[in-house]
Amino acid sequence: MRLGIEIGGTKLQLGAGAGGGAAPLEIVRRDVCIADGARGILDQIAAVAKPLIAKHSMRAIGIGFGGPYDASTRRVVKSHQVGGWDNFPLADWCEAELGLPTRIGNDCDCAALAEALDGAGRGSGSVFYVTVGTGIGGGLVVGGRLHGAGRPAVAEIGHLRPGLECRDAEQTVESLASGPALAHRARQRIKEILAPIRTDRRGDGGDSGDSGGDSGNADESAERRAAAEILAAFPQGATARELGPFVAAGNVVAWEVIDEALRALGWAIAQVITIVAPQVIVVGGGVALLGDRLFHQPLRRHVDAYVFPPLRGSYQILPPALGESVVVQGALRLWDAADSSK
Repeated sequence: MRLGIEIGGTKLQLGAGAGGGAAPLEIVRRDVCIADGARGILDQIAAVAKPLIAKHSMRAIGIGFGGPYDASTRRVVKSHQVGGWDNFPLADWCEAELGLPTRIGNDCDCAALAEALDGAGRGSGSVFYVTVGTGIGGGLVVGGRLHGAGRPAVAEIGHLRPGLECRDAEQTVESLASGPALAHRARQRIKEILAPIRTDRRGDGGDSGDSGGDSGNADESAERRAAAEILAAFPQGATARELGPFVAAGNVVAWEVIDEALRALGWAIAQVITIVAPQVIVVGGGVALLGDRLFHQPLRRHVDAYVFPPLRGSYQILPPALGESVVVQGALRLWDAADSSK
C-alpha cells in the first residue's frame, strides 16, 4: 500500500491505495488556508498521514505538488498560490517526518499519468492532459511514461505566449483563459458596455434626450441588457462557473467572454498537436465543468481552426474520467512509472 498526496493551492488530499491503476481505498480531504502558508499544509499532512500510514501499513509515498519541482535536488521550486514553499526539501521532509520513501511530481503531470493509464486516455500511445482552473497546466505521457519528468518544467501550455508582441512572461494563455482570467474579463466587458449609460445619467440628472430615462432602458441593446443581467446577479463579479448558466441561457456577453477564452486555449492546444501529435487530449479542471456543449464542443472547433491541416481528425479531445481523485491516483502511480525518478 502507498500514500498518495495532492498539494494544491486550495485543497489538500491524501489517499491510500495500492497503485498500479487501482482506485484509492480511502481519501481524506482538507481545505488549504493560504494565510498559514506551507507550514500550515505540512502540519495538516503530518496530522492526517500518520494515522493513514498506520491503518493501511503503507510502504511508500507519492506526491503531486501544485508547482514546479526539481527532481535533481528533490526540492519544491515554488508555489504560485501559497507562500513558504520556495526551495523547500519536500521529499526529505516526508521521509524524515513520515518515515517512508517519497517520490514527487508536478500535480498536472500526476493527473496526466493517471488519465493516460487509467482514465480517458487509456489504451492510447500518447496523451496530452490540460487542466483549466485557477491556472492552466499540462502534462504529456508517451508510451505510458511521463515526458520530461526530470526537467525543470515541461508541457506548460498555460505559459505559451500567444503572439510575437507578448514579451512579458505574464502575457500568456493562462492570463486569457484561466478561471480568474474569465472572471476579470467579464468584469471588464460589463464595465465597458455599461459605463456610457452611467456617464449619461450622472451628467444630466438622468435625462439624456432620446436615450435617457425609461425609454433609454427600453431601447438598450441586447449586449447592454446581457451585461446588466450579469451585474445584477453578481455585483462583485461572476466566477467562470457562475457564468455558465448565463452562457446556456444565451447571454451574449457571457458567451463572448467564454468564447474568447476558448479561442486562446484552442490556439494553444493546436500548437501542441502540431508539434507533438498526441492521439488523445484530455481537458479537465474547474472551468471544464461548464460541460461538453459550453466548453468541449466550442473548444474542439477552435482547435480545428488553428491546427496543422494534415493532423485534423487524427486526435480526440475528451473530458477527464477520474474526477477529483485524479492527482492522488497519479501520485500513487509515480512508483509504477519507469522514468519517474529521472
